[in-house]
Amino acid sequence: MTLQEIAKTLELECDSKIEISGLNTLKDSNENELTFLENKKYIKDLQNTKAAAVLVKQEHASSVPSGTIALVCDEPYLFLAKTSKLFAPNIIEVEGAKPSIGDGTKVMPNVYIGKGSSVGKDCTIMAGAYIGDNVNIGNNTVLHPNTTIYRDCNIGSDCIIHAGTVIGSDGFGFANTKDGKYIKIYQNGNVEIGNDVEIGANCTIDRAVFKSTIIEDGVRIDNLVHIGHNCKLSRGCILTGQVGLSGSTTLGQYVIMGGQSATAGHLEIAPFTTIAARGGVTKSITEPKKSWAGFPLMDHKQWLRLQGRIAKLLK
Repeated sequence: MTLQEIAKTLELECDSKIEISGLNTLKDSNENELTFLENKKYIKDLQNTKAAAVLVKQEHASSVPSGTIALVCDEPYLFLAKTSKLFAPNIIEVEGAKPSIGDGTKVMPNVYIGKGSSVGKDCTIMAGAYIGDNVNIGNNTVLHPNTTIYRDCNIGSDCIIHAGTVIGSDGFGFANTKDGKYIKIYQNGNVEIGNDVEIGANCTIDRAVFKSTIIEDGVRIDNLVHIGHNCKLSRGCILTGQVGLSGSTTLGQYVIMGGQSATAGHLEIAPFTTIAARGGVTKSITEPKKSWAGFPLMDHKQWLRLQGRIAKLLK
């Protein structure tokens, strides 16, 4: 829709008829996308954005680059939430191409495969699986009973997804009004899963707000793991039972996380890092090949010494 139409819906002033194709971050937006600035710590990203327009407070409007239109509002994050609904895809498609099924693929009874979706060769889709619209699944992949793949998600070849797992559910995103009401931020991205990935039973991997939640090749995920929106798991990561990743967490290659460990959002963990069981990661880890434990997080050996001293105090 045009920027003028969007502004009218939001009750903002703008007469530009430039076509807006979607929403994106300040860094990743192109000349046909709309973005926003809520936190001033991203002011440099605002100054360098390529977006067609940006939702921004009056105090930051002077930092909007030339060629980008400032949509001035008092609550950019709230206005983003309202705008996200305008670009949300249909929950289901009633028209479109019939799904394609590759040679040798076995589909058991009570399976739904949506419009425009494709399943590769030699796959096994077990009873009760739901595959939404415009989903692509590679060759030799197995979906166990009652797995759910939401629309627009992609799964590579040689993957195994165990029973009850949900791929592409909405990320947990809401904006507050001044009177405390929660306004949903529609999650308009998807989930991209690489090749040779195994995901345990009853896991949830949330779709991205914009772009993709990414699970790269060779990742192993245990049962009962939650991965928030816009996370990225690099090649070979291992997440054991009940791990939780908050949104926009990036794991480097071959990170290992023990049971019930978790991360705060918007941080990065260096390659070959090990987080011991119940470790709580609240800040980015930049040094690779180290082991960490506890909460607050500390060097694993230091944590072991601390536990030893505490044990002596109790004798």
